[in-house]
Amino acid sequence: MSAAAASAAPSAWRRATRSPGLMIGAVTVLVVIALAILAPWIAPYDPNEQDPVAALMGPSAEHWFGTDFFGRDVLSRVIWGARISLSVGFLATIIGVVLGTVIGVVAGYFGGWTDRLITAATDVLLSFPQLIMGLMLVAVLGPSLGNLILAIAVTAVPAFIRIARGSTLAMRQRDFVDACRALGYSDLRIMFGHILPNILDEVVVLASLWLATAIRTESTLAFIGLGVPPPTATWGSIVREGFDNLLDAPWLSIFPSLAILAVMIGLNLIGDGLRDATDPRGAP
Repeated sequence: MSAAAASAAPSAWRRATRSPGLMIGAVTVLVVIALAILAPWIAPYDPNEQDPVAALMGPSAEHWFGTDFFGRDVLSRVIWGARISLSVGFLATIIGVVLGTVIGVVAGYFGGWTDRLITAATDVLLSFPQLIMGLMLVAVLGPSLGNLILAIAVTAVPAFIRIARGSTLAMRQRDFVDACRALGYSDLRIMFGHILPNILDEVVVLASLWLATAIRTESTLAFIGLGVPPPTATWGSIVREGFDNLLDAPWLSIFPSLAILAVMIGLNLIGDGLRDATDPRGAP
């Protein structure tokens, strides 16, 4: 890592910890993650346990979020649904970040035909709306947890290729890269030992924002029936199950929708806070 990047890290961290939006977003997301992890211990009921006698009961002391058409506890399903929705979002984003960043760094560093080929392929992928591409991939591969993660990850790759390529093009002109070449460092060491650490802040900011997109995409695909097969609870599938009873039992869709909204707001606050913290024009 260059000396400039190393010296900028402490001030960026101070700006991040002083950002109220980032702190609120981080607390919100961490609370939801904690609920998902502790689901086996804090969920009041089995999320798939049916009780026809208690079907479509409104929120009460016994069922805080009410029950669905099969008498299943909505609160328990929302808590357990967080596990799938967050897992899909995190894993898809991690895969997209790793693949997209590596490909983007390679394209920006070597340039020439390698860059032109990768850029052309990226432009083709970016020409498709993210949701449409995810829908097509899941429809072809089939609705399953693994295919869902893969489809959403593929939609994330082009965005990370673009940002990593652009940052690498700027970095490869810096003096420290020329110094590394003069010292005989390999291209691999220069790319991933020196250039990559200097562009990670931009990648991390995009990743925090993209995670919200990945969770939203998973919920949308689940809503239209292309998510994890039932009876597994996910936020999108719970919203879809309540859609048919929206007028008679609005709580079926309202509570999982609020969970999605809370995570979306939290992740966007984190992304905005990280962007401000890593902005070199920000206050020290």
